[in-house]
Amino acid sequence: MDDHGIHTIDTAFHRDRFDAAYLIVENGRGAFVDCGTSHSVPRLLAALAAAGLSPAAIDWLLVTHVHLDHAGGAGALMAQLPNARLVVHPRGAQHMIDPARLIAGATAVYGEEEMGRSYGEILPVPESRVVIAEDGHRLSLAGRELLCIDTPGHARHHYCVWDARSRSWFTGDTFGLSYRELDSARGAFVIPTSSPVQFEPEALKASIGRMLAYAPQKMHLTHYGAVGNADKLALDLYEQIDAMVAIARNCDGLADRHRCLVAALAALYLERARAHGCALDDAGVQRVLEMDIELNAQGLACWLDRDRR
Repeated sequence: MDDHGIHTIDTAFHRDRFDAAYLIVENGRGAFVDCGTSHSVPRLLAALAAAGLSPAAIDWLLVTHVHLDHAGGAGALMAQLPNARLVVHPRGAQHMIDPARLIAGATAVYGEEEMGRSYGEILPVPESRVVIAEDGHRLSLAGRELLCIDTPGHARHHYCVWDARSRSWFTGDTFGLSYRELDSARGAFVIPTSSPVQFEPEALKASIGRMLAYAPQKMHLTHYGAVGNADKLALDLYEQIDAMVAIARNCDGLADRHRCLVAALAALYLERARAHGCALDDAGVQRVLEMDIELNAQGLACWLDRDRR
């Protein structure tokens, strides 16, 4: 827990220190930000107990967007939280109320066996317990105001949460990915996430700029944990977003476009990791980022195809 009652919870999705949920505690009441998958629910409830709260003390579950590593466990968790309401972007609300399309889409990509292994059962959330967060939506956690702002770029159903008490953002995937294995004496290493299917580079840069305007002291990333020095990291993200767009353009039209995208993204991130002074060798960096390189390549391909239409 930090000085402002913010607890980082490892959801254990995929690997250790890959996927975080957050618990904000204020005057005996709590709010979760993101929740991982249904497999994560016991960990979130254990973190709640460790913080001295009962499930009845949770007022809010805020899901930054409805990708399954952030919100797949929302229905299962809400079933354990009798007084909580789910706060979701207007574009994502229907997927939480009726997750059939979400399940079908993910199953088509991963297959039923992998869906069960990675995500578990995806349960609906009763519509009566859903609060839609339009841009600028404000809510109170025992008098502590949380502000939701619309932050497209990674997904059109994404918002970020500003906590004025701690002067920090809960950024979902809008402020990129930063794994602690890649930290160096220069601080956190960050890369953008362009995972399928709604990457929009200019919108993403604009969303990052909106967050910087609040002069944040910390950014709480779902992947993974709190980072400082937001202005510097934002510049890193801007540079890489532009570089990723250039890579996408260069690979477009090739018969082996996906292979070109994967190879060029890996080269970009390895070069930046070396310049950052990451302690891991190239194979280690590649191992940490392997899944994200693949997803970013897929997302860039979706963007190219959509842009062409």
